[in-house]
Amino acid sequence: MRSIQSRLLLMLFIFIILPYFLSVFLIYIYTKNSVEQHELENSRQQIQESSIELEQYFDEMVNLPYILYRDPELFRIFNNEEDDSAYLENSLENYYLMRNEIRQVRVYMDQGKESFTVYNGMVSARKSQPDFLEQGLIKQLYHSNAKYMIEPPHPIENYNNVAIVPASDNTMVMTFHHKIVDVLTNDFLGILTTDVELDAYGQITNNLIQEKEETVLLVDENENVIHANDHALIGKSVPPDLQQQMNAAEESTGDDIILSRTLSGPLNQWRLVKITPSETLFQDVRQTAYTSILVGIGVGILGVVMISVIAYKITHPIKRLSRKVSTIEGGDVDVPFDDSRQDEIGYLEKHMKDMMERINLHIDREYKLEIENKENQFRALKSQVNPHFLFNALQSIGAVALRSKAPNVYQLVTSLSKMMRYSMQANEWVLVRDEVSYIESYLMLQKERFRNNVHYSINLNETILDKPIPSMILQPLVENFFKHSYEEGFYEAHFTISGKVQDGFLQLAAENDGPGLTDEELQSLRNNIYTAPYKGAYSTQHIGLKNIHDRLVLNYGPSAGIEVGTNHGQGFLVKIYIPLESDHAH
Repeated sequence: MRSIQSRLLLMLFIFIILPYFLSVFLIYIYTKNSVEQHELENSRQQIQESSIELEQYFDEMVNLPYILYRDPELFRIFNNEEDDSAYLENSLENYYLMRNEIRQVRVYMDQGKESFTVYNGMVSARKSQPDFLEQGLIKQLYHSNAKYMIEPPHPIENYNNVAIVPASDNTMVMTFHHKIVDVLTNDFLGILTTDVELDAYGQITNNLIQEKEETVLLVDENENVIHANDHALIGKSVPPDLQQQMNAAEESTGDDIILSRTLSGPLNQWRLVKITPSETLFQDVRQTAYTSILVGIGVGILGVVMISVIAYKITHPIKRLSRKVSTIEGGDVDVPFDDSRQDEIGYLEKHMKDMMERINLHIDREYKLEIENKENQFRALKSQVNPHFLFNALQSIGAVALRSKAPNVYQLVTSLSKMMRYSMQANEWVLVRDEVSYIESYLMLQKERFRNNVHYSINLNETILDKPIPSMILQPLVENFFKHSYEEGFYEAHFTISGKVQDGFLQLAAENDGPGLTDEELQSLRNNIYTAPYKGAYSTQHIGLKNIHDRLVLNYGPSAGIEVGTNHGQGFLVKIYIPLESDHAH
């Protein structure tokens, strides 16, 4: 037996410590999920806004060279219709100065197979480049239907040494290559190359960074890093481990939370990716949880000490009282109780003392009460009427009826006598013919009651009549027929008892074409019959059906029982199934 002290400690754990830590855990999970959802929603909104800004910026940079198409004079120079170098250089200087982030501009004119550059506001001399169109990206752009191509970030180049670019200038730039074509004939005229500093669009991506541990990447369709807060990645292919994280199907990989958005417009199939370490995101939440756990441990230790002291103060007098009770169990009814205490224990001792005095007083009376009870039982048995006396009395009444020339009365008395004699076999086994004989006696009495206005038929062959069955199996079905048909005014109802042997079962059926049951009532009746004993109105109205089913299952096993139903929604039908190979003695 567990002591009260151990139970108090267990209650402390179950009702105080365990709920506390459970609440801390649930609060942590809830807060973690809330923070994660808030961060995800915030990051999604930021990525969407940044994506729109990036698309707008690159759209401006891609469309910037089209301003040159508004100058017919410039295109006459490209077509070699005029030779005005000063005008061409002045136009390109103005183009160079249009955006602060433009670091270098190069122009290749296909008519003369020569190019020149603009760097730091200075125009270089022209230089012949007959193999210019054979260079990698230039060749790809020339032979494609695209009007422009974006080259990933790279250190600024001194194009063919035609521009004065100091060796100390290692600025990372991204290059836009544009085809220059004749608007009317769509003839190829040249290539305009624009080198742009990364800070202009890099500032847009860096706005997504809220914590220094976060990573933001702008990746093109070829998995080249266009921009990243880690400058070592810019201009290179995405590392395999980082590529695997970015391609993860889930937004949360356990250690990191990854958000990605695919861009459109001039940045078609580019991706803007933000990676947030969960350690950083949930740092404050974990710190709060750790603090709560430490507080809980302190509260638990203090509670254990407190409960231990309280338990000792409470359990010590209880243990003494328990020893006194054990002494009483040993037969000593004169145990002294201390009723001087003014607390609950003293109250218990006082009442146990009073209880023992009352017990000692009642013990003296117990024997007399038992003797008186037995005498009452004996008198009750003596007052019972002997059933044989009733049979003899009924036979005497039948003899008087014969002498009075009233054969109908004699026949009714004989039927009643048979029924009473048969009812004494309620817990015995009988043949089917005996059960049928009892039912016929019962029907004879009912015919007299209803003035021969009873419609029934019994269709059983000789092989069935000699089968043993528990007594009083069919009788309740006949009673139900009169109760729910004739006694309720359905005098034209017909009752049929039939039987057959099929599939190893003795099948008996009782059917009437009187009032039927609704589907709900039929289902409720089935539930009441096939489940544990039920309560309510059906328990009283259909207890006979329940008893028949339970007796069959008890004697023959679960394969036996009854089925209730209707004949296509009309009347009421009960089928009894008794397995022929079962040992009914069990």
